[in-house]
Amino acid sequence: MIGRSAIALVALATVLSAAVPARAADGMDLLKRQCASCHSLSGPAPQTLKALWARKGPDLFYAGDKYRKEWLVEWLQHPRRIRPAGEFYRDHIKPGPKRDVIDKSTLKPHPRLGKDEAKAVADALMSLHAHEDLIAKEKLDPTAKPGPLGEMLFDKIYGCMACHEIEPGYGGLSGPEVYTAGRRLKPEFMLSYIKNPQAWDPKIWMPNKHVPAANVQKLVNYLLELSEEDWDESE
Repeated sequence: MIGRSAIALVALATVLSAAVPARAADGMDLLKRQCASCHSLSGPAPQTLKALWARKGPDLFYAGDKYRKEWLVEWLQHPRRIRPAGEFYRDHIKPGPKRDVIDKSTLKPHPRLGKDEAKAVADALMSLHAHEDLIAKEKLDPTAKPGPLGEMLFDKIYGCMACHEIEPGYGGLSGPEVYTAGRRLKPEFMLSYIKNPQAWDPKIWMPNKHVPAANVQKLVNYLLELSEEDWDESE
């Protein structure tokens, strides 16, 4: 005969096992109602430049292949801009005294979610996979440390800093900042995306630099090291 304590444990396990799918379902409903107007939840990625330029926010149909869940939960509660000049740079700049500057009046704040909503949405996003085949090919080599050459690889050799900030206020503005990339992105995604951005986003303007595999590993480890620093991320 099964004791009362055993029955209680079985019941608790059943409730807990049902809680995550239920929360993910609630999160998906929230995504569809509040986020689908700016983010693609079903794909595919834009197939023309016109469609790319019309994109209001990053595609999320492969969010489970891309993001770290713990970062999503925190960011959704306290969102801050990852792309200094928004999704499409041209729409959010104006002439400055010496060069183009960001026109912050054209940028809208991202909605904030409560803690439970953020967890539910993160669960839903983690269920979205479209490129597991690309992720499966990648494995981070933590021993491939870039050392003092990390910034040189990123900036001078491959020219990535023309579009990406490596610390607040230092670097390009047309792409997402990278000093937080290690916190928000899975290493496997970074490895795959650096190797071939167009495999993820066929019309994206990020160039394929044909980076050798050894240097891809060093670049990703450099980004992971950057994310460990205590940056002032206030806007």
